[in-house]
Amino acid sequence: MSEAAGSFTIGEARVTVLHDGTIALDGGAMFGVVPRVVWEKRDPPDDRNRVTLGLNVALVESGGKRVLVDTGMGDRWSEKEVRMYRIDRSTTLLGGLRAHGLGPEDIDVVVNTHLHFDHAGGNTRREGDRVVPTFPRARYVVQRGEWEDARHPHERSRASYREDDLVPVAEAGQLDLIDGEAEVAPGVRAVPVGGHTTHHQMVVVQGGGETLVVPTDLLPTASHLPLPFVMGYDLFPVATLEAKRKLLDAAVEGGWRVLFYHDPRTPVGRVKRAGDGYSLEVGP
Repeated sequence: MSEAAGSFTIGEARVTVLHDGTIALDGGAMFGVVPRVVWEKRDPPDDRNRVTLGLNVALVESGGKRVLVDTGMGDRWSEKEVRMYRIDRSTTLLGGLRAHGLGPEDIDVVVNTHLHFDHAGGNTRREGDRVVPTFPRARYVVQRGEWEDARHPHERSRASYREDDLVPVAEAGQLDLIDGEAEVAPGVRAVPVGGHTTHHQMVVVQGGGETLVVPTDLLPTASHLPLPFVMGYDLFPVATLEAKRKLLDAAVEGGWRVLFYHDPRTPVGRVKRAGDGYSLEVGP
């Protein structure tokens, strides 16, 4: 099966790309200082200047553990918010799990790369008048600093965090706070990268001489391969640029696969050198 179609292996680990629908966010915010006449060629906006984004969740099965990298948007959204973000739930994370014969109780670990609502919205679900963890057996792995920032947001970050994505996980005793790099399953590591948020982390899967990296908002789509293409949402854009440069150079040198969390067209590919920049080779 091709990588774009769904599943592939990294050594002994199996990686399956699941889709929690799509959303639409402002194109100017997604591409920062890059002029619209440049980014709209690949990502044409709608009449409200919004571009379509995927929500591509990696399911990594390794060493008897099932790990999710982020949880999409979830379904706790008002009609107004559905219109605002143009949320399309024609495919869902839970539906993708069911298609592979799995349920929420089969997930052992959730790695939240950070706690913004489009990455942690599926952490919890509504059960009657309560909000509870979606994955009842899972440990939710979060950088301690990211948790603290989410629980004490400032004016710039407040709109990106929702308490109901976070607090029920802690109240259920399922929160696993880490400080720095940590192995969450055999060959699967959480690695801090910063930039987008102070304590943003990515996930690296290694085995059999192969490497997959899931950088989420460090490199949200294949359109963001050029170094200057840095989101206006990033709290530390220069830090993003330098972390992205380091990641892309390592990916080229090592022949790594990259999974793009927000790309609506090309979830997975290999980065290649193209002159002074980078290009993407799609496929197995």
